[in-house]
Amino acid sequence: MNTETTDVSKAGVVEPGGGELALRVTRRPRPGRWVAVALATLFTVWLAYTVIINPNLHWDVIAEYQFDGVILNGLWVTVQLTLISMVVGIVIGVVIAVMQLSESPVLRIIASAYTWFFRGTPLLVQLIFWFNLALLFPVISIGIPFDGPKLIEWQTNMVITGFVAALLGLSINEGAYMAEIVRAGIQSVDPGQREAGESIGMSNRKILTRIILPQAMRVIIPPFGNQFISMLKTTSLVSVIAGADLMTVSQHLYLANFEVIALLMVASIWYLVLTTVASVAQHFIERRYNPGTTPVRRRVLANLRPGHTTKGAAA
Repeated sequence: MNTETTDVSKAGVVEPGGGELALRVTRRPRPGRWVAVALATLFTVWLAYTVIINPNLHWDVIAEYQFDGVILNGLWVTVQLTLISMVVGIVIGVVIAVMQLSESPVLRIIASAYTWFFRGTPLLVQLIFWFNLALLFPVISIGIPFDGPKLIEWQTNMVITGFVAALLGLSINEGAYMAEIVRAGIQSVDPGQREAGESIGMSNRKILTRIILPQAMRVIIPPFGNQFISMLKTTSLVSVIAGADLMTVSQHLYLANFEVIALLMVASIWYLVLTTVASVAQHFIERRYNPGTTPVRRRVLANLRPGHTTKGAAA
């Protein structure tokens, strides 16, 4: 059988006696892989060509609206909704996660009920509920509960705008998911870490913020990055309550000029830009909290590079 053989003569592998072993890598031919690559490449090129030359896809309209002021305003609203909702969701998630791990059964039940309800009902339903909150509570007031005197009152329709309703729905829903992520991160830390903090007289708050959470970040960061990227796209749901986000303004534009596909392409391009930036940021943040991963990989690849010699072999 024909095989391809690659001889790496200096791979940095040292014999017990001090000599150097040659690393011989044998690669078997894989015709199936080359066929799959050729078919995938051909399909990708055909699909791109078909889309680009399609006369019904008006690239001039896409170029015209890509940096339109209305689109950019909607883009900014999308970024605001994502950032604020994630910050509030993280705060809620940490609180709920701590409650779930509490020794108090009452706190555990309340936290479990929160995650059960907001993860179990569709986000779209929650957004519509918050937008129509005035149907349930026409007036929002601050005062003594149980029909006591009210100190301050507001009309609900004046307070719960489309943007506020979107923030409430996205933040509270995200808090339920972040609670599970944070809880898993906290539980991944060895219990001995808490015991060590208690042995030197640290309070529970300091143990959580200075010992537990920093170590839990390795587990929390990857799913958090996925949630952030998902939130960027999930904000498009607020178009049902006129949230003035990127999807909402795109809909308003194509309802006026009937360029449905072109405006959807404009929105899609901006969503791809946002998610790409978020993915790159997630990559560097993960490297920050996993400093040993990349260097090990680089060292392994360096040792397999032709002509590479380790310090020990050189000596």
